[in-house]
Amino acid sequence: MAIVEVKPGVHWVGAVDWNVRQFHGATYSTHRGTTYNAYFVQGSKYRALVDTVHAPFTEVLVSHLKNLGDLSKIDYVVINHVEMDHTGALPHIMELCPKAKVYCSQRAVEPLKQHFGDLGWDITPVKTGDTLDLGGKTIHFIEAPMLHWPDSMFSFIPEDKLLLPNDAFGQHLASSQRFDDEVDNAILMDEAAKYYANILLPFNALVARKIKEIVDMGIEFDTIAPSHGVIWRKDPGQIIKAYQNWSTGVETPGRVSPEVVVVFDTMWNSTEIMAEAITDELSALGYNVNLYNIGRTDYSDIIREILEAKAVVVGSPTMNNAMLPSLSSLLDALKGLRPQGKIGVAFGSHGWKGGAVPQLTSLLSEAGIKVIDPGLAIQWVPSETDIEASRDLARKLDQALKDL
Repeated sequence: MAIVEVKPGVHWVGAVDWNVRQFHGATYSTHRGTTYNAYFVQGSKYRALVDTVHAPFTEVLVSHLKNLGDLSKIDYVVINHVEMDHTGALPHIMELCPKAKVYCSQRAVEPLKQHFGDLGWDITPVKTGDTLDLGGKTIHFIEAPMLHWPDSMFSFIPEDKLLLPNDAFGQHLASSQRFDDEVDNAILMDEAAKYYANILLPFNALVARKIKEIVDMGIEFDTIAPSHGVIWRKDPGQIIKAYQNWSTGVETPGRVSPEVVVVFDTMWNSTEIMAEAITDELSALGYNVNLYNIGRTDYSDIIREILEAKAVVVGSPTMNNAMLPSLSSLLDALKGLRPQGKIGVAFGSHGWKGGAVPQLTSLLSEAGIKVIDPGLAIQWVPSETDIEASRDLARKLDQALKDL
């Protein structure tokens, strides 16, 4: 992709990864690819590169930088976050501009050395309030620990009202366009929500606090340039408001989100019959319900829907006295993400002996989801009585939602 001017003297020099379909191992599906955004800042005296790219895209970054001048004359490399999708190209960049000084948070210093060895780089740790004067452009540093690693920080250029927050406010979205007003807003916000749900959800309180801190600092910005996805220039307030909503459990305005997410797996359709009965009853009661067979659905997509849902219902038949393994990844992820302010319940079928429903109930509770009932377990094929019991479970959930 071509170099793109973000602000006068500030250029996007990153790379677009059209083909990546999994991130963070296999924990996060990226159906629409991603970008690795790096930014070149030209002051009247000095030049800085803010973040680099994933190692396989090093030559793309180098090519972009060469088009903007002599790489050896880069004076500073700012590392907002040490994770390898942002620092993979750093060793090669430092070979090409050996006089450059590296600026990063204090907590990033040791991880950089652990990742790349002690290569003799001139590393300057910075904290909130520290600045870097490039001449006509000043980079202000704002520590942002746990958004989403302890080392994370933001870089802010007040002269351009430009915020460079690394992983915050990003999306995994590959595009030939670089700005929010050039892409479909519904797709953009959906990917931003999925990104938040799968990466930042455990840090809700920290997100809310950091946004308040930025507001209290009086920082004025009209553009947010994250390290993944497109740049927010048309309405950066949209993503700020969305983060405020997500971090406090408020539904995104203008989006019809599921109020209840029902997730199940099945062996011989008994649990599926129960899932459909629960979903039908909730729908009849007026709820917007999303029903997923996890064996056919990516669990990180389900987590995106759980972000704005009020209730989570999970079901599984029993195998080896336990739930089916297909549900493990989702429930393990929820235990780590700990979605707040949600209620839940479990259901399932079994043959000779049960076990899945108590296990599901326990895992929901461990994820911080308030379980409203011991759950419903039926034996063999659901009878009419069992189907009615499934509908009754939906009615119990309805009452619990009304009592919230």
